[in-house]
Amino acid sequence: MAVKTQDLRISPLGRVEGDLDLNVVIEDNVVVDAHAEAAMFRGFEIILKGKDPQAGLIVTPRICGICGGSHLYKSAYALDTAWQTELPPNATLIRNIAQACETLQSIPRWFYALFAIDLINKNYAQAKEYDEAVRRFAPFVGSSYETGVTWSSKPVEVYAMFGGQWPHSSFMIPGGVMCGPTLSEITRSIAILDWWADAWLEKQWLGCSIDRWLENKSWQDILDWANENESQYNSDCGFFIRYALEIGLDKFGQGAGAFLATGTFFDPDLYHRPTIDGRNDALITRAGVYDGENYHDFDHLRVSEDHTHSFFKGSGSLHPWDGVTDPMDPADGHKQGKYSWAKSPRYNVQGKGYIPLEAGPLSRQVIAGRPGAAAHQDYDPLFLNAIQTVGPNVLVRVMSRMHEAAKYFKLVKGWLNDVNLHEKFYIKPVERPDGKGFGSTEAARGSLSDWIVLKDGKIENYQVVTPTAWNIGPMDGKNVHGPMEQAFIGAQIEDMNDPVELGHVARSFDSCLVCTVHAYDGKTGKELANFRIGDAC
Repeated sequence: MAVKTQDLRISPLGRVEGDLDLNVVIEDNVVVDAHAEAAMFRGFEIILKGKDPQAGLIVTPRICGICGGSHLYKSAYALDTAWQTELPPNATLIRNIAQACETLQSIPRWFYALFAIDLINKNYAQAKEYDEAVRRFAPFVGSSYETGVTWSSKPVEVYAMFGGQWPHSSFMIPGGVMCGPTLSEITRSIAILDWWADAWLEKQWLGCSIDRWLENKSWQDILDWANENESQYNSDCGFFIRYALEIGLDKFGQGAGAFLATGTFFDPDLYHRPTIDGRNDALITRAGVYDGENYHDFDHLRVSEDHTHSFFKGSGSLHPWDGVTDPMDPADGHKQGKYSWAKSPRYNVQGKGYIPLEAGPLSRQVIAGRPGAAAHQDYDPLFLNAIQTVGPNVLVRVMSRMHEAAKYFKLVKGWLNDVNLHEKFYIKPVERPDGKGFGSTEAARGSLSDWIVLKDGKIENYQVVTPTAWNIGPMDGKNVHGPMEQAFIGAQIEDMNDPVELGHVARSFDSCLVCTVHAYDGKTGKELANFRIGDAC
């Protein structure tokens, strides 16, 4: 019997921070090849060249309206390391609090407003729990949708108390932060987070206490937890787990199977003089690489950006300090086999060479499973066990992100209690004219890093590598697909007129991609379907 082959172009796959298009080849309803095209040129590196060293604090938070605080966080540390600043403990604590609160707001907002909408796709109408999924997750009118999205705003109220506003704050500066919080602001922050945790995280999402959820240490623990009692069974989390298993979200979306976390949040006593070499040991949520078999320490010098298939002149791979952003006409690029404005970040793993790595919550939690954590560092074997038990997939990727709500809540509460209102929040730095810096964090969507080169008091080079680039970057010079391209491959498409499975994969990575999907037959140009798989809020 002849194999039925079909080409689909999905354009746009989503819009928030630029457009993303997807070309897939499907044989007998299974995706066998995929190419993700970032369709918008960004160019922030060009904007920053020649500017004042502190321009990155203003410019990079405007890269994204969702995780601008994360951009500020890593740009501040990039300049801290280049200028060799000193940070008072309070400044580190406030930076940690703000960074974590931005992620806490993203978790319910992403789940209800972006991911869960796909769960009520008409392709699942025959599922046993479909009507309940509609009742909970229908956009705007679902009982859980409305409350989940509404409560997502609370953590950034805390951010705004310290940062003055959210998004696009610039209150983190080399040497500290530009705020002096009062006791009432600290107290109010604690009250807001407790309110958020009580109303949404424990009552609606978990159906149990945060501490009970954090007792789960294996994938089987999670499955057992979901059936432990009526409250947990009927919670949004318990319902999602059994519904996701029913519709098969554990069957596809594997990806590269190798993971990167650059880590975030610092112990204030261990990073009062930020350096690149001292960064890993000072981290609370750790940096590292898991290549599918072994763990490796993270070393930023092993990062390289390949632009062989990107709309930049030439080919090859460069470390970001040496990075070149020299765009070309996409029409000319297509003639050379180029197909995306995204570069292809790769990491040089000892014995394996430069390989693609997935970034994001699952990566963070896999790295958290590495033995040997110091007393101040996060150790959590749950999702290492999950990928070793059932493999990385859409369901596991989603659950890893939701898991962080409980973990980050407890961290923020601790940091708020540690702020000493009688001590400094800023130490004026020496503005060194020359130097190199590296700053990184874990944005909600994964590892986000800046490399800065200073010369004669100006920015000589500035390169930003985003989690979106790690995940959706095109093939590299060896024609190895990026992580999300790999995750599409192998997906079984039940309805060629409505390939919601591709939406599930894209949403599980959440690479700043939302809105409406249009599916086209690549050979005839006929529109097969026009359907919504997410929405921005």
